[in-house]
Amino acid sequence: MERFQKLILLPLILTASLPGLGFCYSIIHGPSNATVLAGSEARFNCTVSEGWVIIIWLSNGNPVLTVINSQGAVETSDRFTSQNYTSSSEFTSELIIHKTQLSDSGKIECSIQQTSESGVAFLSVQVNGSLFIKNNTLTVKENKTVEIVCEALGWAPAPDITWMANDSFIDKSRYATQQSQGSNGLHNALSTLTLTPTDTEILTCLADIEALPNPQNASVTLIFVNSALENNYSEDNRSAWVIVLAVVLSFLGIVLLIVIIVVVVRCCCLKKKGSTYQNEIRKVSAEKNKDGDLENRQRHGSENPGYIPEELWNTEQSPRIASLPPASSKLAVPAADLHSNSSQKVAPQRRTNYLISPKKIRNVTLV
Repeated sequence: MERFQKLILLPLILTASLPGLGFCYSIIHGPSNATVLAGSEARFNCTVSEGWVIIIWLSNGNPVLTVINSQGAVETSDRFTSQNYTSSSEFTSELIIHKTQLSDSGKIECSIQQTSESGVAFLSVQVNGSLFIKNNTLTVKENKTVEIVCEALGWAPAPDITWMANDSFIDKSRYATQQSQGSNGLHNALSTLTLTPTDTEILTCLADIEALPNPQNASVTLIFVNSALENNYSEDNRSAWVIVLAVVLSFLGIVLLIVIIVVVVRCCCLKKKGSTYQNEIRKVSAEKNKDGDLENRQRHGSENPGYIPEELWNTEQSPRIASLPPASSKLAVPAADLHSNSSQKVAPQRRTNYLISPKKIRNVTLV
């Protein structure tokens, strides 16, 4: 690409220089040094006297832009453009470098093709990296020494690191900074601050490079704990726990009491319901027993309490009849049929040939 640019610019340079061999013009103001952050723009001005023919801009010795009086600017890259400013006796060409990179750092030259006439400046492209402290808050007890580490990564060049306590700078003897360079050309820095705090304070780590308008910073809050304050804090913490525990236990006691009351009421309701059910069962059973006795009475009839068995009466009243041999056995059914249940049968009675006293008659009443 660079060879192609030179091949294009060389005929233009020769063409522009031939008509101007007999004229004298010079660079009035050359470009100035510039320091920018990577990714931003860099601008350089070159002012020449009246009668100029050609201006060539070079970056690290390579031509990047050509301005011809008769034709204007010849741009070969989108990253290198120009603006022109003309007055009655002067002409100013401004070179603009877009999206600057680390590789753009170096010499920027404005040439008018005169043997001793050129303006030279230097471009420094810097990279703003990251800065951080691992802990945002630290707690330190009385008479304890603490180390706080601030780390800067990916800077170019290596940043200058300083420390502040509240709004005052800390002496450099209280911290140490180590720097290293990575394979990508960027620099890293590690700064360690050692101190024994006597009060709560805010510590700030500052990293600065020339291109930054303000240093980048990272802060940490250092909390100092006094022994007496710590004891008071422990007692207050313990008291708070006691209060919380008492409230929790009271709440649990109330809940437990409510549960017990609900269970007791529930049991009483179930017991009362069960007792009523058992009473009903007993009533039904008693009614069934009463109906059974009535049915038995209807089936068997009522007993005559004045009845005397034949055998006993015959033995006591008529021993003579009791000793007689039995008569011929003839079964006879009484004239009056006795009504009985279908499940029971009336036993046949034996007829005797001797007279029976009316007292020996057994009356059975069926209902």
